[in-house]
Amino acid sequence: MSAFRSGYAALVGRPNVGKSTLLNALLGQKISIVTSRPQTTRHRVLGISESAAGQIAFLDTPGMHQGQKRALNRAMNRAAGAALGEADVAVFLVEALKWTEEDEMALGRVLQSGRPVIAVINKIDRARPREKLLPYIARLAERAGFLAVVPVSALKADNLEPLRQAIIAALPEGERLYPSGQLTDRSEQFRIAELIREKLTLELVEELPYGVAVELESYEELSDGRIEVGAVIWVDREGQKPIVIGAAGARLKRIGRAARLELNALFARRYHLKLWVKVRENWADDARALQRLEME
Repeated sequence: MSAFRSGYAALVGRPNVGKSTLLNALLGQKISIVTSRPQTTRHRVLGISESAAGQIAFLDTPGMHQGQKRALNRAMNRAAGAALGEADVAVFLVEALKWTEEDEMALGRVLQSGRPVIAVINKIDRARPREKLLPYIARLAERAGFLAVVPVSALKADNLEPLRQAIIAALPEGERLYPSGQLTDRSEQFRIAELIREKLTLELVEELPYGVAVELESYEELSDGRIEVGAVIWVDREGQKPIVIGAAGARLKRIGRAARLELNALFARRYHLKLWVKVRENWADDARALQRLEME
């Protein structure tokens, strides 16, 4: 019988390659929020997967990107680098049939870390024409000494077991790092704030400025068993406030309702959300604001 293995696997790559979708697919439950917009993930998010062979502590990370203008961008790149430093193995994601300057930069950072690397080619379900996929896999394999190159579709949960096995094989032998059954180290309050931010992003899409954040101000269990949550949506310009609120508050109500329904289903509890929109000029360049939002 093979020895039990456990360790950290950092999911790394440029923005929008599907790291958070892959984490959720591997766990079979939503831990990281997901939108089509690049740089949705701002924090390092831990998700724990266990099998008879071992325990993998996945670290979902912000996309490594070249933008360094704002303190928020620098903090996100540092979060990705710190996760690499924690990892026993790096899981480097790319999008099928695509290779960009940011892919090149991200791979360089991964190789500099000295960690063993497994390459994952995601979104194979969208690869067109399909006959270009095998040559793409071969070219990627030539870029570095990867432990394995695994094509997957995180969205369709396709070919995930070979990836899981490759990661387990790369981890050191040892006891589990977290109690059996634990899914994440992130609090319920953190996940509530992130879900509200996800619904905000999905509702506003291109209208939404990057200078938007969500901070929980209150969390209370009511006598009827409901959880009442008060949350502030921060924007960094006065003109952004009416965009988020919408005509007669309709948009903010839609955002709150979408978040509440998903929270009810996710945690099997009933939630009541009270949302406010406030302006904090240039919060994404404010070190204290980033600390309050746990981004530093």
